Amino acid sequence: MTTEPLDPIPLSALQHWAYCPRQCALIHVEQVFEENLFTQRGQALHKRVDDPGFELRDGLRIERALPLFCDRLGLVGKADVVEFLPDGTPYPVEYKHGSRHKRADIAACDDLQLAGQALCLEEMFGKTVAEGALYYATSRRRRVVAIDAGLRARVVQVADEVRRLLADGVLPPPLNDEHCRACSLRDLCQPEALAPTAERAALGQSLFEVDD
Repeated sequence: MTTEPLDPIPLSALQHWAYCPRQCALIHVEQVFEENLFTQRGQALHKRVDDPGFELRDGLRIERALPLFCDRLGLVGKADVVEFLPDGTPYPVEYKHGSRHKRADIAACDDLQLAGQALCLEEMFGKTVAEGALYYATSRRRRVVAIDAGLRARVVQVADEVRRLLADGVLPPPLNDEHCRACSLRDLCQPEALAPTAERAALGQSLFEVDD
């Protein structure tokens, strides 16, 4: 008995969903995207690693813009940089703008995308990927991430959530919290306008008043 292949979902959708399911739906269901300062910085950073190629440095083979896939989870994407250790073990390095000193919940979204890359590389090369790194342009430093059992399980869970979101084709409600401030889709999402009435009232943004 053969199993039907899963419809592929992009690795970036894992990070988008973890940050905000509504953002994920706007990008991957509605196919909309807008630029802001943060996305422009990110694109400028990625131009350095978007051209496929390789080099040898300090005994490592370094691949740029390496296509990735994981048939088991139905994931596809591209790694910014993969460093291959002398024994052939791949070590993914994802480039991000900003500082490595991010809030824990925001950093966890980056970790999830990196772990998705690690699972792809494991399937592709048959080597266990125990860790990878996130390189933050502002800090010019790496933050090493252990690809542990909890993070692996989170990739599987979020991949299922993203696939369900894409199948349903329904926009989730907005978070309307601090995540919205840096989101390039804020104007399209309109989190304040769509916030629950009670929340708007608490913020002094109610659309009407009820007389006693």
